[in-house]
Amino acid sequence: MGKEIKLGLVYRDMWQSSGKYMPNVEELMQVAEPIIAIGCFDRVETNGGGFEQINLLKGQNPNVSVRKWTQPFNDAGIKTHMLERGLNGIRMSPCAKDLRKLMFKLKKKQGTDISRSFDGLNNPQNLALSFQYAKEGGMIAQGAMSITHSPVHTVDYYVDLADKYIELGAQEICIKDMAGIGRPASLGRMVKNIKDRHPSVMVTYHGHSTTGFSIVSALEVARAGVDVIDCGMEPLSWGTGHADVLSVHEMLKDAGFTVKDINMDAYMETRALTKKFIDDSLGYYINKQNRLMSSLIIKPGLPGGMMGSLMADLQNNLKSINKYLTKNNKPLLTQDQLLIKLFNEVEHTWPKIGYPPLVTPFSQYVKNLSLMNVMQVIKGKERFSMIDENTWSMILGESGELPGKLDSHILNLAQDQNREFFTGNPQELYPDVLDDYRVKMKEKGWESGQDDEELFQYAMHPAQYENYKSGKAKEDFEKDLAKRKAEANATQTGSAAAGVPALAAAAAAGNLAGNTQIAHQPKSLTIDVNGEKFQVNIEYPESGSATSVASNSANAAAVAAPVVTAGNYVLSPLEGKFYLTKNTGEQGIKVGDKVNAGDTVAYVESMKVINAITSSFSGTVSEIVVSHGDEVDEDSPLIKIS
Repeated sequence: MGKEIKLGLVYRDMWQSSGKYMPNVEELMQVAEPIIAIGCFDRVETNGGGFEQINLLKGQNPNVSVRKWTQPFNDAGIKTHMLERGLNGIRMSPCAKDLRKLMFKLKKKQGTDISRSFDGLNNPQNLALSFQYAKEGGMIAQGAMSITHSPVHTVDYYVDLADKYIELGAQEICIKDMAGIGRPASLGRMVKNIKDRHPSVMVTYHGHSTTGFSIVSALEVARAGVDVIDCGMEPLSWGTGHADVLSVHEMLKDAGFTVKDINMDAYMETRALTKKFIDDSLGYYINKQNRLMSSLIIKPGLPGGMMGSLMADLQNNLKSINKYLTKNNKPLLTQDQLLIKLFNEVEHTWPKIGYPPLVTPFSQYVKNLSLMNVMQVIKGKERFSMIDENTWSMILGESGELPGKLDSHILNLAQDQNREFFTGNPQELYPDVLDDYRVKMKEKGWESGQDDEELFQYAMHPAQYENYKSGKAKEDFEKDLAKRKAEANATQTGSAAAGVPALAAAAAAGNLAGNTQIAHQPKSLTIDVNGEKFQVNIEYPESGSATSVASNSANAAAVAAPVVTAGNYVLSPLEGKFYLTKNTGEQGIKVGDKVNAGDTVAYVESMKVINAITSSFSGTVSEIVVSHGDEVDEDSPLIKIS
């Protein structure tokens, strides 16, 4: 018999790569025993990444979920593992050292055996503490190398990187091909060289199926000496997820490797339960594009897990672009045309900002900046005329050293904006926080929880935790789910074919979701009269029912006379959520403050990044038109400067 290859089920990542939400704890408990009964898995990915934040967003306690979900696998002797982001812990932004240390200690107590730690820049410096804290907490420290294909990301680069991870304390290595763009032969050479240098170190291959390479890569790395191969399973295999365990299993057997047998009855039971979770609720958050593979991703290299959000962003930005093109009597774009423009722009933009690996969160930064460049060029503006604050932080070295060199144009922009580069250890920028959060919890009358697990959740996800505790998160999720179900039902019943106007369908969906206001009704408009901008505030009459709103389409004309006020308005350059400050604790502008042209006056969060909004005018703030946290449309008036 040939070498035994262990198989891992990435149940968390199956959902993460397909949609927004994971099953709740009751559903996870249903599916745990069937997964175990499949019989071929030595490892199961249970948590980490967005798992705990997603629990909070649904109004559920992630600590309960992790403990209950990992317990059956612990009892069965199957190793559980989590994904963590080094300096970022299990969130998108950097966190304090004491919070990172608590995380590993806590996760082991909650039942997680292995920490798969990766850094978005493949920066060993950022992972040194992860390896140290994981081992101190009793976990296996696994160092994950984010695979990217570029002139600087060569086989030798990754083999040397594995050396550095192991020297810093990594006990295992993971080949993390999050976009599925690793070329199979190169991955094979990579694994062989790592195993030649470190024969006792276990190596895992984790490859997404997005481009179609992963099944070939799995065979190449197996022949090169890999120890573990991560798999998915129906109905969430393939697409932007992972190769199905059935295919991997048969391929390895045919190649002469030893793999554990599969209990097909248990496989089908797990498959049926997963399908039920999709049908009950989670399918409403799965983008259909994520169930498809596409070779278009090979060149831009964007990861499969973000394709759902990418397509949603494209839909929103396509509306904005086409609105501009219509206004200027230019041909409209299709979504496919915009997608290709974006992919081409990634190839242009990515080298200029230092070739960050295209993995969370830096894949988002590259994608967002490229998309912003596309929009700016279409509107006759220059590339890089709007760079979000998260991307600037990366460029300036606040997340660590970039693999490649910055383009001179980017360096000049930084100099023009008086931005300073950081060359120290990024962890130094984030002081300890646990004592502060203990005080906050005590003031609110909240318990820190078993093993400080509630303290951990609050410090790791402050806003989401507060919404969870208040009940707002659960209320918002249930309202959003009801709305999505109503919209899907309206589509399925063919309301348009029955003669119901589209406005009525939208209103009906809004009312069924407990929301009497029609989705996307503008609260205000900006009108340009001979070069002078006026704000029009719009008030809508109360709607009695969806039917009454829809049947009287003349309601739009029956709105009370708008109030028009003159002045200079700072407009939102994009759609998103408005914030007066970037971080909690900061002081935002207020009415009466003096501002100069070029000053940052607010922020808009869009596509998971923060964009600084600057004033084009000097003067006094006379009105803040929207509230902190409000959703705003592109070109919406935000602040009046007199």
